[in-house]
Amino acid sequence: MAADDRPQITLISPPVFEPEGFADRIARVLDSAEIACLRLSLATRDEDTLMRAADAAREVAHARDVAVVIDNHLILAERLGLDGVHLTDGARTVRKARKDLGPDAIIGAFCGISQHDGMTAGEAGADYVAFGPVEVTQLGDGTSAPRSLFEWWSEVIEVPVIAEGALTAELVQRLGPVTDFFAIGEEIWTADDPAQALKALLAGLD
Repeated sequence: MAADDRPQITLISPPVFEPEGFADRIARVLDSAEIACLRLSLATRDEDTLMRAADAAREVAHARDVAVVIDNHLILAERLGLDGVHLTDGARTVRKARKDLGPDAIIGAFCGISQHDGMTAGEAGADYVAFGPVEVTQLGDGTSAPRSLFEWWSEVIEVPVIAEGALTAELVQRLGPVTDFFAIGEEIWTADDPAQALKALLAGLD
């Protein structure tokens, strides 16, 4: 695949914040591949933990010219100097996020498998729309975002689209021509060497 056509990568953080190794783990992956954005997606709701994680991630990512967004936390995004938010409730809060964070913030919306929600989010000012999971999983209601959704979106809609959730090397290769980004996280963090796991996942794009 030509470099101009190759999808960019959003790296989703590990779900658990380990103060000693968190920044180092992320840094090793950022240094191993060309990453466009780091998304903080932590399982905790503890504000202190989120703030420490965001501080660590921002320092590591911005040193490498990588943007940082955080799941849902508009106030923390602004307070901690992050680049924006990734909203997990579809189009519902896109307009509010844009109003609160201003025109320069990155605002993304995860819209499951709903083409309608994706279009609504784009019209409300989202910088990108994410669909997924792209493979059937035990989570949610068991449905997955088909290739045809990404194919239609890339042909008709100008807002960039992200494929995420249960990605495999085969799916990356199949979806590569019809998506702008892949969001990758849980697929690599359980591996002994996350950087190598990322390389293997993306091998089909070369």
